[in-house]
Amino acid sequence: MQDINTQLPSILDQVIQSIPFFKAELALIFAFLGSIIATLFLDKLWKQSSFIITLIGIVSSFVLATQQFGQPQSGFFGMLIIDNFSVYSRGIILAALLICVVFIQQHFQYKTFGKNLGDVYSILLAAGLGINLLTSTTNWLLAFIAIETVSISSYILVGYFSENKRQTEASMKYVLFGSVSAAVMLYGLSLLYGFTGNLDFTSFEHIQGLIEAPKILLSVALLFMFTGLGFKLSFVPFHVWSPDVYEGAPTPVTAFLSTVPKIGAIILLARLFEEWTSSSFYFSELVLILISVASITTMLIGNLVALRQSNIKRMMAYSSIGHTGFLLMALVGNLASEPQVLLFYIAVYTIMNLAVFGLIDVMEQKIGSVQLENYQGLGKQFPITFSIFTLLGISLIGLPPTAGFIGKLFVFTSIFDLFQFNNNRYYLILLVVGALTSVISLFYYFKIPLYAFLRKGDEVKILPTKSTQIVYIISIILGITTLLLGIFPNLLLTLFK
Repeated sequence: MQDINTQLPSILDQVIQSIPFFKAELALIFAFLGSIIATLFLDKLWKQSSFIITLIGIVSSFVLATQQFGQPQSGFFGMLIIDNFSVYSRGIILAALLICVVFIQQHFQYKTFGKNLGDVYSILLAAGLGINLLTSTTNWLLAFIAIETVSISSYILVGYFSENKRQTEASMKYVLFGSVSAAVMLYGLSLLYGFTGNLDFTSFEHIQGLIEAPKILLSVALLFMFTGLGFKLSFVPFHVWSPDVYEGAPTPVTAFLSTVPKIGAIILLARLFEEWTSSSFYFSELVLILISVASITTMLIGNLVALRQSNIKRMMAYSSIGHTGFLLMALVGNLASEPQVLLFYIAVYTIMNLAVFGLIDVMEQKIGSVQLENYQGLGKQFPITFSIFTLLGISLIGLPPTAGFIGKLFVFTSIFDLFQFNNNRYYLILLVVGALTSVISLFYYFKIPLYAFLRKGDEVKILPTKSTQIVYIISIILGITTLLLGIFPNLLLTLFK
C-alpha cells in the first residue's frame, strides 16, 4: 500500500501530461457523450441535433489530429504513440467515418423503423475512437481494448437494424464468431505476456522474451493472436462472417464495415509486421510466410467466389475479402518502400468502396433490390450512375487511368523490388497471384455495366425517395476522385510525405 501511495503522484502526473496527446480522441469522447445527451433530450426539439453534434465531433477530431503532424510523441506510459503514420491513418479514418455517418443519416432520414437514429451515431463515434487507438499504439493491452471497442460497436450496428430472420441470423453469426475470435486472441496475448513480461511489441524486453520462449508454445500463442486480427481484417480463413453480414446489414453500415475498421487493423498489423520481421527471433521468418500465405489464399478465394454471386452486396463482400488479401500484399511491400505507398492504397481502397456502396444504396432505394438481374436495362435510365459504377469497377480491377491502377502499380513495384533484393519465391508468388486475381476480378466487376447497358430487362418501377440526393452526389464526387488521382497521383502522395 505504501508503494502505491508513493507512486500515485507520479502516475497521475504522467496521465495529466499525456492528455494533450489524446486530444483528437477526446473530441470523439465528448461528441459521444453529447450525442447520447442529444438523443435523450434535444432530438425531441430538433431531430438532427445528435447528427450535427456527431459531425462536429468528427471534424474537430480531424482538425486536432492534423495539428499533431510532425510532432512525434508518446504518452500514457508509452501506450499511445503519436507519429506521422498515425496522423495520416487517423485522417483517412475520420474522413471515411464522416462519409459513413452522412450515408446512414440519409438512408434512414425518411424511414420509420421504430428506433432512435441518434443511438447509431453514438455507436459510430465509439467505433471511431477504437479505430483511432488501433493506429496509435504498440501495446497489446490497449490494442485489444480498441479491437473489442470496434467489434462490439460493429455487432450493435448490424443487429440494431435487423428486420427479418435472415438479418438476425447474420447478426448472431457475427457476434458469435467475433466473441470466439476475441477469446482466442486474449488467450494468445496472455501467453505472450507470460513469455515476455511486457506488452509493448516494439520493446527490447518483449522481443528478447520471444527469442527465449519455447518455440512450440510461442507458435500457438502467435497464431491465437493473429486470430483476432484476422477477424477484423476478414482474411482467409477468418472471412466466413463477411458475406452474410454485408448482405444482411443496411448498405451504409456495410460501407462502414468494409472500410473503416480495416484501416485501423491494417495499420496495427503494419507496425507489428515491420517490427517483428526486423528482429532475430525465429518467428520473424515465419511471420512473412504467414502473411504471404494469408494474402495469396485471401486474394484467390475472395475473387473466385465473387464470380458466382448474383447479389451485388454479397459480390462486394467477396471483393472486399479479395482486396484484404491485396492490402496484406501492400503490407509486405511496405518493407521495401515508404509508408506513403501503403497509405495511398488504403486511401484509394476506402474511396472506391465508399463510392460503390453509396451507389448501391442509391439504386437499392430507387428499385428496392440489390440483385444484379434487376439492373438490366437501367443504364439508359441512369446513365451517370452506371457510368460511375463502370469507372469504379475499372479502378477496383486496377486498370488505367484510375487511382486503383496507380495503387496496385506501387504495390507490385515494391514487391518486385523485394524479390530482386533477396530472391524469395514468396514475393514472386505474390506478384503472380496479385496479377492473376486482378484479371479474375474484371469478370465480376464488369457484370454491373454488362447488365445495365448491354442487357434488356423488364421495365422497373422506380420507387419515390427523398434521401438519395446527397449520397448520390458524394458517390459521384468520390468516383471522379478515383479518376483524378489516377491521372494526378501526386495530389495525394504529396500529403503523405
